[in-house]
Amino acid sequence: MEPTVVSVEIGGRTLSIETGVLAKQAQGAVVVRQDESAVLVTSCVSKDPVNFGFLPLTVAYQDRTASFGTIPGGFLKREGRPNERETLASRLIDRPMRPQFPKHIGRELQIVATVFSFDPASDTDVLAICGASAAVAISNIPCDDPIAGVRVCRIDGEFFINPSVEQIEKSDINLVVAGSKEGISMVEGGGNEVDEESMMDAMELAFVEIQKIITTIEELRAKVGKEKFALPEKPKADEVVHQQMLDLGSEEALRTALATPGKHERGSALRAARTEIIEKLVAGEEDSDRVSYLTGEAKSSWESTLRHLMRTRVATEGIRIDGRATDTVRKITVETGVAPRAHGSTFFTRGETQSFVTATMGVAADSQRIDFANYHGERRWMLQYNFPPFCTGEAYRMGGPKRREIGHGALAHRALIPVLPDAEEFPYVLRCSADILESNGSSSMATVCGSSLSLFDAGVPLKRSVAGIAMGLIKEEIDGEDVYVVLSDILGDEDHLGDMDFKVTGSRKGITAFQMDTKLGSIPRDVMKRAMIQARSGRDFILDAMDAAISVPNTEMSRYAPRITSLQIKTDKIRDIIGPGGRVIRSIQDEFGVKIITNDDGRIDIAATSAEAAANAEERIREIVQEPEIGKMYLGVVKRVVDFGAFVEILPGTEGLVHKSELDFERVHNVSDFVEEGQDLLVKVIPPDRSGKLRLSRKQALKDAENEA
Repeated sequence: MEPTVVSVEIGGRTLSIETGVLAKQAQGAVVVRQDESAVLVTSCVSKDPVNFGFLPLTVAYQDRTASFGTIPGGFLKREGRPNERETLASRLIDRPMRPQFPKHIGRELQIVATVFSFDPASDTDVLAICGASAAVAISNIPCDDPIAGVRVCRIDGEFFINPSVEQIEKSDINLVVAGSKEGISMVEGGGNEVDEESMMDAMELAFVEIQKIITTIEELRAKVGKEKFALPEKPKADEVVHQQMLDLGSEEALRTALATPGKHERGSALRAARTEIIEKLVAGEEDSDRVSYLTGEAKSSWESTLRHLMRTRVATEGIRIDGRATDTVRKITVETGVAPRAHGSTFFTRGETQSFVTATMGVAADSQRIDFANYHGERRWMLQYNFPPFCTGEAYRMGGPKRREIGHGALAHRALIPVLPDAEEFPYVLRCSADILESNGSSSMATVCGSSLSLFDAGVPLKRSVAGIAMGLIKEEIDGEDVYVVLSDILGDEDHLGDMDFKVTGSRKGITAFQMDTKLGSIPRDVMKRAMIQARSGRDFILDAMDAAISVPNTEMSRYAPRITSLQIKTDKIRDIIGPGGRVIRSIQDEFGVKIITNDDGRIDIAATSAEAAANAEERIREIVQEPEIGKMYLGVVKRVVDFGAFVEILPGTEGLVHKSELDFERVHNVSDFVEEGQDLLVKVIPPDRSGKLRLSRKQALKDAENEA
């Protein structure tokens, strides 16, 4: 069967989408290619309608190790649970795709992206975003107009679309941008302390390329698209019940309850007010089905009124749920050094969001081995984010990290990369672990702040402090005109009821990480610019609070932290440090209680908890690697006695011959009359013989010692 193929030029290279040959039993299936990268993306929908009460969409992105020419590690030799890269790629697909589906679709949806071939010239995550949209567009699944995604990076002031892995590593801006015809709907990435204008330029360039891909997907849909199945009737609010709720005072009750300070107190007041109004509504009703219907409609009316009140109050009065102005950041408190045995630790509290972050320093052997499609090597900076149920006052089963935790951790991890010290300057492996103790709005940004503070507390020489802030947006039509209100440091309810979730991290110099999701089709440039400027102001406010607690790294590291001493040796001497079967390096580690890490470039790192142990280990290593100097005297040990002289070890593992002519001033007939094995012998290094072998002289050493006397 011949495939149907459409193509477009993106970033100076052809991006093609084909269908009709592979995975034909899926409702939609496409293969997206650029360079030698290829991703199969399928879309499927359950046959039987089910009322989930939410959009039942699952997205799975899966790399195949064969696609980049490796065999999986471990005993089973097969791919297992999704790794971090696969999880983050799945989120990149889910976030722009989810708003495209009708919420009342009533069927389970699944998008699966499988990498067939990975070419470092074209990363497959953005290809999978385009493939997901195309697979749904040609299927029988109802959805809005297509979306697409591209990666944009900047190198030496020049922007590149869908750059290679090598180009990404050299860039100072790296963003994944997704959007529809109307505008940008999702951004994920970061920068090396860049300005707001540059970030906006990158997004606008990406948007132009996105339009080309969307046009190509529409072309494919016109050729092979299936007829969409009929949607169930969209539930309509009962206007009679809604009016009855208003007549019973639901709006006034909401205003009163919303004025209650505190997340849980406000929630309790809202629930109590709603219950009271509903009890009045159903009073006198005897039919249980009627009571159930009225209760459901009353709850929907309540939520609708809540949304309307919150949004219009912000748009018309500039007053938020908790009474703050739109650009006000909640109260911040910082406490460092809270965990005595941790190398660095911080409590960071902003309003009702609180993070406990620890920083730990390790040696090279503690680094994380990464074997992803787009990166193979060691990760010396790690950050993990944990969101336990108690932080929201809930109780549910705890397990491994969920996608949200991995995504939030990756955002915070990215935020600090530009300010970390180089390995040559600070040869430690670094890890931060963030536990969210309270959550009411952007715990990921609290993690960024807490991580920066805890690293300073540990004595890590960051270039600058880094803070993060979550921004929101309310768009309401007031008197026939669209009013956009930007909110700083949003609450959880403002995230839920608002139109945008925009997180930005950075130092006083510029932006380091950026994440945006919007429920709107597009956001005007002037509004986005206003949001970024307001975010910078809020970030500076947070940095002021952080700097008041600790603004530079501690000069004293924790007594429990390893001290790393580094020295440089010749690369051909590394084997002498390790010794046969590792015996030499193990003996030094055991004798002095240190950890020694050898590097291929000849750098030796010695990690110890005491300066004395590190100094003793360093001295031993220098003894091993030092080379004999011609004309210098050494007190060596006789290792072997032979007819023509004695072999003397002057340095660990370094032996030279004292020829019998160099043993004494008088003629030596029998070497054993002058020296014996195990004897200490003062010798002098003399020029080597023609073969370059080390030569020693006891006679000249005695002469020099006599002259000095």
